[in-house]
Amino acid sequence: MSESQKIDRARRNLIVATSGVSGAASVGAAVPFVVSMWPSERAKAAGAPVEVDISRMGPGELKIVEWRGKPVWVVRRTKEMLDSLKAVAARLTDPGSKDSTQPEYAKNDHRARKTEYMVMEGVCTHLGCSPELRGAEAKAEMGADWVGGFYCVCHGSKFDYAGRVFKGAPAPLNLPVPPHIYLSETTILIGEDRKGA
Repeated sequence: MSESQKIDRARRNLIVATSGVSGAASVGAAVPFVVSMWPSERAKAAGAPVEVDISRMGPGELKIVEWRGKPVWVVRRTKEMLDSLKAVAARLTDPGSKDSTQPEYAKNDHRARKTEYMVMEGVCTHLGCSPELRGAEAKAEMGADWVGGFYCVCHGSKFDYAGRVFKGAPAPLNLPVPPHIYLSETTILIGEDRKGA
């Protein structure tokens, strides 16, 4: 091998090595830049759908999850809770939920995709407080006609087991129903809406 061939080979090796190192450095520099453009975990959590496992919920049980910075309630309603919905209809401000926020599939007496499960934003439509679940056994505190539901201790608004507000309460509207779908018999996805799910 001649001296010029040795020099050409050395140059070629140097060029290949330099190109490889430059390419790796470029990728290394680009990765943090590209990653910085992805939404943070906090940003994703703020608007991302939330999965709720309902497989272990007993009748009458309330589960609270956070979606978009708000508490969302999932209640597995008992037969008594469901029966109370018709019993209180005449005492409600908006029994048909005509002025309230809910997806099309929740425009029914129980305001739900599946009758047994209530999915509701737990934020009072008066001033944004979070009402508390109060069962029928709270009659002494809530009044003789109380059949159970939710009570906002801040200003006294009362809601039934479908989140519908009682007449005379400061809250002007029923509690909102967030978009949600059932991924399976035991999992609800809150924050996403697909037809037929």
